[in-house]
This record gives sequence, C-alpha cells and structure tokens, in this order.
Amino acid sequence: MTSTTPRATGRHVQLMATCLCDAFFDDVAIATVEVLEHLGCTVEFPENQTCCGQPAFNSGDWPASRRVIRHALETFPGEVPVIVPSGSCAAMLFHGAPMEFADQPESARVGALATRVWELSDFVVNSLGVTSWGGRLDARVAFHRSCHTRGTCTGPAVLELLRSIEGLEVLPFGEAEQCCGFGGTFSVAFPHVSSSMGRLKLDHILEAKPDYVVSADMSCLMHLGGLAEKEGRPVQYRHIAQILRDAIRHS
Repeated sequence: MTSTTPRATGRHVQLMATCLCDAFFDDVAIATVEVLEHLGCTVEFPENQTCCGQPAFNSGDWPASRRVIRHALETFPGEVPVIVPSGSCAAMLFHGAPMEFADQPESARVGALATRVWELSDFVVNSLGVTSWGGRLDARVAFHRSCHTRGTCTGPAVLELLRSIEGLEVLPFGEAEQCCGFGGTFSVAFPHVSSSMGRLKLDHILEAKPDYVVSADMSCLMHLGGLAEKEGRPVQYRHIAQILRDAIRHS
C-alpha cells in the first residue's frame, strides 16, 4: 500500500530526544527522525541538550530543576517547534516548567518555550494535520495511555494514528486507564507499590494477547517490559514512533 500521508515540506523542527532515548531507547530517537522526515520536516538535533528537569522537579528540588530548564532555554532557542517523543518530558516542559518559574525572572522565556513544545503524536495530528497515517503493519496492539498525557491531546492522537494503519488492530483490555506504577521517582521511593501496580497492569494487558504494548512514553514501556522480563512473562513493546516508522517500511 502506498502511503498518502500529507507532507509538511520545509517545516523546521528541533528534536529533544530525552534521557531515555540517550540511555536505553536510541531507536526511538531514530524512528522519530524518520517519521518527521517522512512528513517533510527538517530535523535539527541540538547536541548539547540534556534533561527536561522532571526528576528533580518531581522530587521537590525545584532549584536543581530550574538549572536544567535554564540550560534548555539556551539549547532550544528560536521559534521553531520542539518535538519530544515522550509525553512525560513534553508535559514537564509545557506544564511543569512554567509552574516552577512563575515567580522567576525567566518566566516569560520559559512560557515561550512551553508554547513550542509538542509530544510527537500530538504534533503529527494537531499541528501538521495528519490524521491518516497509511502504510501497513499486521499486528495486534495494546495501547497504554501514560499518566502524564492525561488532559493532553496525545492519547487521542496516538489512537487516531494507530487505527488508520492498515492491518493493525487496537485491542481493548481491562482497567486500560490505570497507571503502570512507574511514576518516575515514585518507583524508587515506593518500589513495592510500584511493582504491584505494574503487575496488575501487565495482568490485564497480557489477557488481551497483544503482539505489542504501545505507548507514547518510554518510561512506562521500560517499567512494564522490565517487570515482564523479570517475572518470565516477556512482552514485546514499541514506542508509537517505532510503530509509525515500521508501517512506512511495510507499506
């Protein structure tokens, strides 16, 4: 099948790959670039980028988090969109950062950056206007909606893209809206509660017998995949960028 995906020729974007891409999910960063370039975007990758500041923010260390955000202000200058293949990191930049800088001299600059930050799927659907992806991927998937994407357009955008891919079936499963238990530093502070929540989520997902667990957040995939492997219940998982990229390759 030939993809009829609309183009955004000449659109210039910056990519924030996130710490998880850097440490564990390098293919997600590669897939994100392939997806954006497929849509006609020119992708810039600022090499001195670091973190979104969320670990310190969630731990209550706002001074440390602000130092990270100040670095991001210098790393992602200008007015072009900043694309983040992580609902969690994107939410930190467009929601958490303005909150912690509300009484700081850089408040306006942080606010301006926040308006340019997009989670990948949200950008594809709601900025570029791509609602039908095309391509083909014969697979049954369970979509996990991460907590940080609640109240954003990411979840509906992911589902719209998944359902438009020929051969792909999105499976329902029990308690689909429940947290996976990761919660960033929550999993470190409360490991037993975190693991119990993750096992419950896995129980419901595996009952549906998906080929892949799909999410817009690598942290959730890492948590669920790690638990599954540790307990001898391996499950394959894919970031939405990898699903979109693979559908292009099989079109």
